[in-house]
Amino acid sequence: MIGGVLGSLDRLMSSLPRPALSALASALAILVLSPALAHAQAPPPRIPAGVSVLTVDVGGLTVEEATARLEVELAPRFSAPVIVRVAGRRLSFDPAQARVAFDAAATARRALTATASDVTSVGGGLDGGIILRPTVRHAHLPVRAYAVDLARQVARAPRNAELVLGVRHQRVRRARLGVQLDAVALAHRIDAVLDDPQSPRFVEQRVRRTRPAINANDIRALYRTVITVSKRDFKLRLFKNLKLRKSYSVAVGQRLYPTPEGTFHIQNKQVDPIWSVPHSPWAGELAGTTVEGGSAANPLKARWMGIFDGVGIHGTGEDWSIGSAASHGCIRMHVWDVKDLYPRVPVGTTVLIR
Repeated sequence: MIGGVLGSLDRLMSSLPRPALSALASALAILVLSPALAHAQAPPPRIPAGVSVLTVDVGGLTVEEATARLEVELAPRFSAPVIVRVAGRRLSFDPAQARVAFDAAATARRALTATASDVTSVGGGLDGGIILRPTVRHAHLPVRAYAVDLARQVARAPRNAELVLGVRHQRVRRARLGVQLDAVALAHRIDAVLDDPQSPRFVEQRVRRTRPAINANDIRALYRTVITVSKRDFKLRLFKNLKLRKSYSVAVGQRLYPTPEGTFHIQNKQVDPIWSVPHSPWAGELAGTTVEGGSAANPLKARWMGIFDGVGIHGTGEDWSIGSAASHGCIRMHVWDVKDLYPRVPVGTTVLIR
């Protein structure tokens, strides 16, 4: 049957004049090609009206047009440096360090299919519009490394208050607060700025102040009483609350038996002290013995304030020696002066000898 139809069609075409045959061929070609032509000429899809990427309106644009607009209006913002202000320093972080990459084409493709229910990447805009965040990526490790390095530069340990001892004056070097920077918090803030071209390219991170263990008031409490001995001018000075209260003339060790220098403390105290005679040639026949307190043979008169290794402050019966280097290492005082000093000086008092 098909063969008969084809034969009839062949006879019909052979009987037609040439102009009619050409017209028929053109008509058949149009019928065959029209679906393909219709498909080729279909307009590209457009992004729905009301869709924007942050402040850039892409509604009604094709993906290609939206990509071009985003490249012009958003891409430059991602390359702008981030100004970082920390502890009075003004620094700059280059986004290239974090390899910031804004994908305008991917953002435009997301805009094409954006709907109000796309809650993971779409926010509600004004007048019911849809606002998308741009598709952007960056490396986080360089940001962390930058923040950690900056925290290391800024960090400063707290400094305790200290007493600066002098034979004539006492001075408190005040404490200083320490500084710490939260590197994790700083890195998070820089990350947020790098991903959002709409935010100001500025980050200010506050530092945390750390307190020292000892402040100036603690120093004053620790050093309520201080004694200083000047070997050069043969003076013992008594300080209360770091202020000079009294000054006494003393004798110090002679050249062969010098009074030790340095910072010491009152170790013990005695009224009419027993003298444990040292094993020394100058002690003569008394070497290694003990002499009762108050004895005429005891050179430690009235009071004793031990300082270091047998060296102490005591009264003397040799008043003529005061104001000279005459002792065997101890600090001699007039009896009336040592009695005056004794109740003013508790055990533990700091003693500076210089």
